Amino acid sequence: MTVNAKQVQELRKATGVGFLDCRKALEACNGDFDKAVDMLREKGLATAKKRASREASEGVLELYTHANGRIGVMVEVNCETDFVARSEKFLEFAHEIALQVAAASPKWLKEEDIPEDVLAHEKEIARKRAIDEGKPEKIIDRIVEGRIKKYIDEVCLMRQAYIRDDDLSINDLLLQNIAALGENIIIRRFIRWEVGESNEN
Repeated sequence: MTVNAKQVQELRKATGVGFLDCRKALEACNGDFDKAVDMLREKGLATAKKRASREASEGVLELYTHANGRIGVMVEVNCETDFVARSEKFLEFAHEIALQVAAASPKWLKEEDIPEDVLAHEKEIARKRAIDEGKPEKIIDRIVEGRIKKYIDEVCLMRQAYIRDDDLSINDLLLQNIAALGENIIIRRFIRWEVGESNEN
């Protein structure tokens, strides 16, 4: 099947993958846009997993302020080479992560970063709430599990829904960029400040 440049551009815009790979994916999927997106995402995931063990010591510290300077964010995003660290696509990705942190206010980078006592406390709250709502005993564990998953999705940057596309998690966005840039990329750490908050926050 013949694929036109407009279709390729649309797929490229949706996935961030290179022109040639987009054309090949569309041809392989007989022009079916959604199938081509899925194919590129799966390929990106497989490629990203292969690259995940590679050293990533280059990168950028992205600084961002929001709401007339009332919110400040600093994010460190790493890649493998200085060449990619200076590329527009990589810098754009780092900026998007800083915007995400400013807007969605995550507390931790990954699920495993959440302290055990915090999770235990959240489970206790979820259980008490389910009991207070009069939920049947036999489904309380499932309700607690669902509420904890929702809590983790809200407070962990990698699990959060991307502010520009809630069908994508930040982890999905990261994998897309690894596939598009051809290097391992790591969101190393972040910090978010808000005027007037206490040090405990």
